Amino acid sequence: MTAAFLFVYGTLRSDHAGPVADRLRREGRLIGPATTAGALYRIRDYPGLVPGGNAKVVGDLYALGDPQSTLAWLDDYEECSPAFPRPWEYRRALIPVAGPRAQVDAWTYIYARDVTPLERIEGGDFLTPR
Repeated sequence: MTAAFLFVYGTLRSDHAGPVADRLRREGRLIGPATTAGALYRIRDYPGLVPGGNAKVVGDLYALGDPQSTLAWLDDYEECSPAFPRPWEYRRALIPVAGPRAQVDAWTYIYARDVTPLERIEGGDFLTPR
């Protein structure tokens, strides 16, 4: 494991209520707000990140105390572990993230399907009301 950071931009953010976000708050240490280059799309009641470009996606940066364990259950949650058939909706990758103190490489979940029919979330913040 080369990084102990995780960038979350949707239902796992620190301000989002839910059992999986609660577990992440217990197991990880919130570093603070962060951004990455990319576009955010509304899938249904959750978003998908496509990295790259000039736009910014807003999220939270976590430090993971036990990255191997935390990422394993998150892979199951995101349905991109070996237990799930391909093609997966997401894939986990390291991306550059601008955190509150410095830029770091952080794990995140990248949307792996066609975004053409999806609504782009302008401003790149899933938690901003429509």
